[in-house]
Amino acid sequence: MRKLMTLGLTVVFAAPAAAGVKAKEVPYEIDGAKFKGLLVWDDSTAGKRPGVLVFHEWWGLNDYAKKRAEQLAGMGYVAFAADLYGEGKVTEHPDDARKMSSEVRMNADVWRARAVKALSILHDNEMVDGSKLAAIGYCFGGSTALELAYTGADLKAVATFHAGLPTPTPEQARKIKAKLLINNGADDKFVSAETIQKFKAALDAAKVDYKFVNYPGAVHSFTVPGADKYKIPGMAYNAEADKKSWAAMKALFDEVFGKK
Repeated sequence: MRKLMTLGLTVVFAAPAAAGVKAKEVPYEIDGAKFKGLLVWDDSTAGKRPGVLVFHEWWGLNDYAKKRAEQLAGMGYVAFAADLYGEGKVTEHPDDARKMSSEVRMNADVWRARAVKALSILHDNEMVDGSKLAAIGYCFGGSTALELAYTGADLKAVATFHAGLPTPTPEQARKIKAKLLINNGADDKFVSAETIQKFKAALDAAKVDYKFVNYPGAVHSFTVPGADKYKIPGMAYNAEADKKSWAAMKALFDEVFGKK
């Protein structure tokens, strides 16, 4: 692989962390394989609070995913940025990212087991109210959040951003407990109209509580500043869609967690 990196304990955020926000690397194992997630919380907040899982893009658990976890911690949540590849591996080359994500996707049981394990780590944390859990994900991570919901995981909400949309089986759709927010780029060529149609039909048939939002002019990776640098056709940042989709997620969390 061209440019794989393992991230250590030191975490560098794109912007100064909010006062009181702390981060800690959390090593864990799944069937003998080693993983490195990141737990982020506001140390100035007392008592148990809702927990939010963050699932990374196909690049791996990079600074972007960690920054999102930091933002959530600043909002009063305990955030756990999961490692879906193992050993904290990240890459900046699309071919490597495609290979790593494909290796996970090709074994659905392994894929879901990694998501379920991450949820258990968040649930069991002493700062977290285990009855108030949510998951968010970007691109590959958004698909992962949906796969977690399909297991019947005890989630109040799932928010995805420019995610692949794996169609659940009828049985999987009936297991979904979370309210779903699907933030999609209206001009995203990575997600076909047929895929969207099948995805919605499966949710409708199971009477899943979901909201599907198309953002005009937005393409894939619309929430990621600097997405344009990869020069991949159909991937670009869209500030308006980024802002609106994050606000929609916040509103969902306020609803399901009982905030005013």
